[in-house]
Amino acid sequence: MTDDHLYRRGVGVMLINHDRLVWVGRRIDNRDEAWQMPQGGLDKGEEPWAGALRELEEETGIVPHLVERLADHPQQLRYDIPDAIASRLWGGKWKGQLQDWYLARFLGTDVDIDIVTDHPEFSHWKWVEPHLLPELIVPFKREMYRAIVEGFGDFL
Repeated sequence: MTDDHLYRRGVGVMLINHDRLVWVGRRIDNRDEAWQMPQGGLDKGEEPWAGALRELEEETGIVPHLVERLADHPQQLRYDIPDAIASRLWGGKWKGQLQDWYLARFLGTDVDIDIVTDHPEFSHWKWVEPHLLPELIVPFKREMYRAIVEGFGDFL
């Protein structure tokens, strides 16, 4: 028996441009320099890829027709929320997130990106080399980011 029921279901997108650089945004709610790829929770009954496209558009302004799905990560990935912040996130209901990750190619240009959304999550954004991702993310998500880079390594 697994403890998956203790984890909020979510999705994430590793979005690469034509130079195979990865999109990251700097979290607006973190005082540290914390950057991450677009990710978020699934709505009830929502299919993971549809949720990934929704989250991507909500966080970056990138519309679905500017995204080409390249690969699905071979396994679901999870991270645990540190105890110090667990009670503030999701009302303390979840231990962390269990996510499906997708690799997608961005078909647009930088002018198609708009992080000034209805509910902004990022203050800045940039394209980075994939191997830098684990060092840009908050420490409790680093192992997951290493697994994402490794899982999509053949495409990067």
